Amino acid sequence: MLEIQTKPLAPREDKLTNFIDNVATAKERMSSILDATPCQKNVYLSQKFDANIYLKREDLTPVRSYKLRGAYNFISKALDENPEHKGAFVCASAGNHAQGFAFCCAHFGVKGTIFMPVTTPQQKIDKTRAFGGANIEIKLIGDIFDQCYSAALSFADEQRALMVPPFDHADIIEGQATIAHEILEQLDGEPLDLIIMPVGGGGLAAGVTAYLTHTSPKTEILLVEPQGAPSLKTSLQQGKRVKLQAIDNFVDGAAVAQVGALNFEMLEHLPADIVTLVPENRLCATIVEMLNIEGMVLEPAGALSIDVLSALPPEKLNGKNIVCVTSGGNFDFERLPEVKEKALKYSGLKKYFILRMPQRPGALKDFLNMLGPHDDIARFEYLKKSARNFGTVLMGIETNDPANFEALKAKLIEGDFGFQDITENDLLSSLIV
Repeated sequence: MLEIQTKPLAPREDKLTNFIDNVATAKERMSSILDATPCQKNVYLSQKFDANIYLKREDLTPVRSYKLRGAYNFISKALDENPEHKGAFVCASAGNHAQGFAFCCAHFGVKGTIFMPVTTPQQKIDKTRAFGGANIEIKLIGDIFDQCYSAALSFADEQRALMVPPFDHADIIEGQATIAHEILEQLDGEPLDLIIMPVGGGGLAAGVTAYLTHTSPKTEILLVEPQGAPSLKTSLQQGKRVKLQAIDNFVDGAAVAQVGALNFEMLEHLPADIVTLVPENRLCATIVEMLNIEGMVLEPAGALSIDVLSALPPEKLNGKNIVCVTSGGNFDFERLPEVKEKALKYSGLKKYFILRMPQRPGALKDFLNMLGPHDDIARFEYLKKSARNFGTVLMGIETNDPANFEALKAKLIEGDFGFQDITENDLLSSLIV
């Protein structure tokens, strides 16, 4: 169980008063396209953790993520301040920001250009085009996001288009902070003891944290990053904005190599232990749990705030009013087999073995007799015959109780079947599984 030090933040009135007013204005201006998303008490989670767990359902916006808020606020203010920008907006994104941007271009009747990596799944391209219609043009550039982003910046310079950043801008941050504005209204005077939200580039975290610092200073803040992309936590630990050399892109809505510059400036006073890291396999178990039990479709980033509840000590939760921001629900169901696989591995219900199979009549039958009544072979593949007297087999086995694997391993040892458990060997598994 993790010991998380979630602290109320010291108000800084001189810097935040205008920000609070701007957030209220942003909420009012976007009311024409976005009703307040539900802040629902979840009975299942509340009973499980002996607390009042509310879910702020950003997965229920028209584009199924909170990114609509920042994009709307940015474009709306830009059109108010400089009508010459009309018809000249651009962004780079392969996910939720692109969809929010496209929705806003259609709403305002302006021309928008969206740069996406060539590797973007067709489903995301089609969905973005559906939101933007004739108001957007999609350009596929580069294999990775950095190449795509660079091309978008060049386009902005050449075409005098206005770049709408995904997170690193004051107007984007104000738009995302409207979530906190809504939560306090929806709790209607009930105390907000703890708020939990995911971190990617930091726009949501910076905006909500700044807003609650001023309006609800006793509220504890807990930020969550995927274990494979700890950009904010690493930066807070080192006391400077750090760019990670490599990240795991599985939690694509929060896997960012470097937190935004303005966002970090607004968050750098936080202690590093206010950020908790969530392992990707455990996160998958939470996604499956919420889908099976609650019927909620959450993308990996959208489930981060729920997943971390299981890692917190009971005293952080018991009897408290807690809001988890479910940031998005744009889940591609083609990924479901991968999510289920990771969930099973985390739960100890699926393992992969490299098995040394004797090359003699009856050896396979002997092995099959070692399996228990609930052990199921999910994969069986001869990799090669490395010697005349035995062969090498890749074996995937699922079961209904982790203890069954200990019984199987004991039988393999007794039967002189050499084996290696490669379930947690990420490098080897990525090469052959």
